[in-house]
Amino acid sequence: MSDGEKLIPINIEDEMKSAYIDYSMSVIVSRALPDVRDGLKPVHRRVLYGMYDLGVFSNRAHKKSARIVGEVLGKYHPHGDSSVYDAMVRMAQEWSLRYLLVDGQGNFGSIDGDSPAAMRYTEARMKKMSEDIMADIDKETVDFQLNFDDTLQEPTVMPTRIPNLLINGASGIAVGMATNMPPHNLSEVVDGTLAYIDNTEIEIDELMQHIKAPDFPTGGVIYGYDGVREAFKTGRGRIVLRAKVGFEEVNGREAIIVTEIPYQVNKAEMIKKTADLINDKRIEGISNIRDESDRSGMRVVYELKRDAVPNVVLNMLFKYTQLQSSFSVNNIALVNGRPQMLNLKDLIHYFVEHRHDVVVRRTKYELRKAEERAHILEGLIIASDNIDEVIALIRASKDGDEARAKLIERFNLSEIQARAIVEMRLRQLTGLEQDKLRAEYEEIMKLIQHLKDLLDNKDLRMNLIKEELLEVKEKYGDERRSQIEYSGGDVSIEDLIADENVVITISHAGYIKRTSLSEYKTQNRGGVGQKGVATRDQDFLEHLFVATNHQYLLFFTQKGKCFWMRVYEIPEGSKASKGRAIQNLINIESDDKVKAFICTQDLKDEEYTNSHYVIMATKKGIVKKTPLEQYSRPRQNGINAITIREDDELLEAKLTNGESQVLIAVRSGKLVRFEEGKTRPMGRTASGVRGITLANDQDEVIGMVSVNDMNSEILVVSEKGYGKRSSLEDYRITNRGGKGVKTLNITEKTGALVSINSVTDADDLMIINKSGITIRMEVSDLRVVGRATQGVRLINIKGNDSIAAVTKVMKEDEESAEDQSENSEIEASNNEE
Repeated sequence: MSDGEKLIPINIEDEMKSAYIDYSMSVIVSRALPDVRDGLKPVHRRVLYGMYDLGVFSNRAHKKSARIVGEVLGKYHPHGDSSVYDAMVRMAQEWSLRYLLVDGQGNFGSIDGDSPAAMRYTEARMKKMSEDIMADIDKETVDFQLNFDDTLQEPTVMPTRIPNLLINGASGIAVGMATNMPPHNLSEVVDGTLAYIDNTEIEIDELMQHIKAPDFPTGGVIYGYDGVREAFKTGRGRIVLRAKVGFEEVNGREAIIVTEIPYQVNKAEMIKKTADLINDKRIEGISNIRDESDRSGMRVVYELKRDAVPNVVLNMLFKYTQLQSSFSVNNIALVNGRPQMLNLKDLIHYFVEHRHDVVVRRTKYELRKAEERAHILEGLIIASDNIDEVIALIRASKDGDEARAKLIERFNLSEIQARAIVEMRLRQLTGLEQDKLRAEYEEIMKLIQHLKDLLDNKDLRMNLIKEELLEVKEKYGDERRSQIEYSGGDVSIEDLIADENVVITISHAGYIKRTSLSEYKTQNRGGVGQKGVATRDQDFLEHLFVATNHQYLLFFTQKGKCFWMRVYEIPEGSKASKGRAIQNLINIESDDKVKAFICTQDLKDEEYTNSHYVIMATKKGIVKKTPLEQYSRPRQNGINAITIREDDELLEAKLTNGESQVLIAVRSGKLVRFEEGKTRPMGRTASGVRGITLANDQDEVIGMVSVNDMNSEILVVSEKGYGKRSSLEDYRITNRGGKGVKTLNITEKTGALVSINSVTDADDLMIINKSGITIRMEVSDLRVVGRATQGVRLINIKGNDSIAAVTKVMKEDEESAEDQSENSEIEASNNEE
């Protein structure tokens, strides 16, 4: 240790504390947070001031970026060159800043995350708006401070006319705090600021009538308004942003077209991640993604597969990709050098306060300059009034100092006035010039009076601020880019899918699809029907029923498993399309087959699930009742619904309310009717109790109906196209497990029984042949007849064809057009295809 030095022991903890606090305050105050007045961080302020120093204004030629960065580094910003260049680049990127402050020439990067060219290749100059941010900086409007080496002065804040913090936002991570402020629309911000100036007690809700929401440079859709309201009122909030999308047909297929993406989303990265999700089967229904963006704008095309539902795919994209992202607002800015959380009104208040301060300081400066000029003009006017004497006096003096002294003594002038007279040019002695002096003096006296009035009257100053703001709006104001979808929010997929009636069809080979009900038309009894579906050889439609998009679909398989699906998740197809294999939609075993379907309302509604039951019937006549609540928690691999005995299989499952009557019909034409209460509720794994006794080994159950309305009518149909409508009371109530009563005279002409349904006059009937021909007819066309008759012919069966399925659908008035003539010639069956 050298002489004169001594060691001072200190506590390391205290030293760490004070050093860390110093460091964090330095980061907070002079690096990461913007000033509430001009919305700039020190690096941005220094870049703009460096450009101002260099004179690269918006009306001058561009200068090399390296030259500007060098200027800023050497004079004001003692950090790395990349920090300066990156800050400058961002101020020139139209997808980063809502209102650009730098006009760049060259490669300044792209929205795909490409880096800008090195600073030696690019050029830059100020934008007109930057000049307005620095307007009047030379009029002592703001305080200056010494730069890092105390050789130059730099501004502590800009005297901005532009409410820059609101229109361009800011983001930065300090120590222990961060800021993330969204950009807004200049026209709206000016309107809001004017409203605040007119009434400083204005409520935030009133301000929000002017400033609707943030306005992002990349456009997009602000989805839901709660986050915006929260952010405006408290300074914190989460704003959900979505891409702007449309649907188009591309190459004969539906496609989702994205024209704007959320703020701060890297387009190339987003497309890559989406492709990965498609490859991982997390997102279904997209066959191809293309980026067709060019100079004229953004265009990303998501081509869909043929059976995909555009709305569902779009919602998957919103859910899993950055087509939907959120912007977490955190309005922290420096107020008097201290970080503070600010709401919308605070931001406007501090800007107006700063603007007022600038106007006062500018007015004082202009007043001082005007008074100084007036003082000189007074001296010049005195001189021109006594010009001969002045000239003689100056000629008689041996030097300038003596001339000035004599003038001061003779005309009682000040030193400044005397200097101005001595330095006066000869041409100012002309009459015209003397008139000009007087006119200028009168003008300057008016100006001085105006400036004094301004300083005396706050209302005048506020009006001046309003005028300047309106000028700014006139110059730079533009339309909103981000749309606002007020109704948005945390909505589930079904909220975006119309809850309309659809026909669900399932073929014998297990192909399923949903089709809009409006594709089916009504015909008269006895019609030939129209081609309903394109099926593969030896395949035919087996099930057809009507549901609404929001309902839940429970699948029951012949092995007694239950699976779960939403109706809107079933792929959409036209009436003639084949549909998708059920195996691809649910995890069903390869040797199992879906036999029954139940459509239910919301399974999360406990009151609903506890008051409903599922009744099942097997081919061998076993029945079982289980509360619906047991099926309300689906599993990916299905759950056990019933334990199936050997040589049996599940045939039918119905939803009941516990008060129903159950009718079970068998192939031989018999039917049993008993009260649902005769079957006690059992757990999911039970195998059930006897429901009907079969006539012989060849006999089997063909259907089960549950009815609540005792005025119901029962429609039975045989495989050769005969059907009959009888009233429910024709079938007496017997005990569960009996042999039953006759439903229809079974003969060779009629063929065995294939279907049983409960119907009313309000229903239509849909009949499907094994060849794929469908016919729709009104139930009211069939008269009610007795129990033991043969029935009437419902459909003309050709050749070896037979009926595959019969189902009832709701009658729709607008579809009652009789279409028989149009379709009577359509006889093509799938065997001919």
